Amino acid sequence: MKQFIRQRLKTNEGILFVIFIAAFILMSILSPGRFLSRGNLQSMAYQLPEYGILALSMMLVIVSGGINLSVTFTATLAMITGGLAMAAITAGGGGPAPALFAGIGLMILTALICGALNGYIVVYLGITPMIATLGTSTLFEGISLNTTKGGAVSGFPAEFLEIGGGTLLGIPVPMIIFVVVIIGVHLLLERSGFGSAVYMIGSNPKVSRYSGINVRRVLFGVYVIAGFLAAVSGVLMASRYNSAKESYGSSYLLQSVAASVLGGTNINGGEGKIIGTIIAVMIIQVISSGLNIFGFNRYLTTIVMGGMLLLVLTIKFFTAGYQNKAV
Repeated sequence: MKQFIRQRLKTNEGILFVIFIAAFILMSILSPGRFLSRGNLQSMAYQLPEYGILALSMMLVIVSGGINLSVTFTATLAMITGGLAMAAITAGGGGPAPALFAGIGLMILTALICGALNGYIVVYLGITPMIATLGTSTLFEGISLNTTKGGAVSGFPAEFLEIGGGTLLGIPVPMIIFVVVIIGVHLLLERSGFGSAVYMIGSNPKVSRYSGINVRRVLFGVYVIAGFLAAVSGVLMASRYNSAKESYGSSYLLQSVAASVLGGTNINGGEGKIIGTIIAVMIIQVISSGLNIFGFNRYLTTIVMGGMLLLVLTIKFFTAGYQNKAV
């Protein structure tokens, strides 16, 4: 048993878990009354899933050898379109059931279209993922701003708020949804032929093509699935805030990349584990919550996240160089 634990602690995920425990203990010692308060722990439990799902969406694309800079704007555009539908039906005297069906359905449909657009531009037009998704992020943000005129969409049925703020058997509903998403992504990415193809394409798309893998179809599917995950996160955010706005979740873009890379995902593709990304998400959530409790503004938090990302990338760069020299 001891040997098993030692072996696990030597892995990237084991090291990350130790860092998470250390960060949690440190924040608890520095501010036990506030960090360990029921309100703060509940806040983290409701906020972490929406961020974690976006991180999984980002990780999926990075593993395939790409990147999705439009992930947060996909989520906000989805929540705005769905939110407008819910608000209109509710204002017109419609019941909660049709409002929820139309609103959530439109959120998912919008995000799937956004994902399909990203996939088409990257896969079939051959545009570099970073440039393609940078362009679509501007497009999605512009549509959102033009639709809302910079304001927030509200007027959702009370039942919708239970998705992002309710509990089931004492467990926050967002956490239940998060666990379901984790299991789904795990089965898809690490226990299916599709997932194997994604890893292979991320490692070497040319070899994958010669191996008989339909690279275009797989990559297109990756961006569509990433869009679906963004929709789920958008539903949670809109429900938690009881409104929809283009600026919601804006900080999650950098954080989702940071969580993926910190979790062990190779920024060049072909390597990464879901458990590593999840633990990295928890680390960043703890640090972010702690800095907020200590009175640091959100801009400083962004600086810290950016610094962490640069540090991890630098360490991986020199580590890879050292390994190549050793070979």
